[in-house]
Amino acid sequence: MRSILLLLFCSAILFTGCNGGSATANKNAAPEVKRGVAPVADAEIAVIEMENASAYGTIKIELYSNIAPKMVERFKELAREGFYNGTTFHRVNQSVIQAGDLNSKDDDPANDGTGGSSKPNVDAEVSDIPYDTAIVGAARSQNFNSANSQFFITLKREPGFDNKYTIFGKVIEGMNNVRTISGVQPKQGERPVEAVRIKSVTIQPKN
Repeated sequence: MRSILLLLFCSAILFTGCNGGSATANKNAAPEVKRGVAPVADAEIAVIEMENASAYGTIKIELYSNIAPKMVERFKELAREGFYNGTTFHRVNQSVIQAGDLNSKDDDPANDGTGGSSKPNVDAEVSDIPYDTAIVGAARSQNFNSANSQFFITLKREPGFDNKYTIFGKVIEGMNNVRTISGVQPKQGERPVEAVRIKSVTIQPKN
């Protein structure tokens, strides 16, 4: 029973925030699921460098344009613009770490998780890839088509996320750092009291 309640809670938290851009008001029906397509890594990866490098290191993510071309394009675009630089991992729990909210740069912790970029929201690109450990997904509100800039990384298998959130990548290096971030204490709710801040997200050629 405890595990079921935890799963329901963790699923609910991903429905917050991501309100940047214009919502697609009449397009909130459950999206069609792309089935039977294996993810193919792009020639470029995303590299997350943390401000406190000695504690949190680097996280490298392969990106799946063949699965979620619009979300990958948006993520690369924002990274190249420096949007993610200075944002924090504002949501940390046993299931995910989540970042990408512009509001996390300001001095008001109460608004963390409620923002996005000024760009239009991205429609859902849901696939049947399972939410295993290290998957990178697009956070959204209750509107399926409200992904914008926020993203999350799974810490373990999360079957409750399957077919519900866009998958656009996977951590290929630095899951130890993801786990370190997930264990940060103290927290106020799910937000670390001491900011776990991203120094930069860059798009680099895959070695």
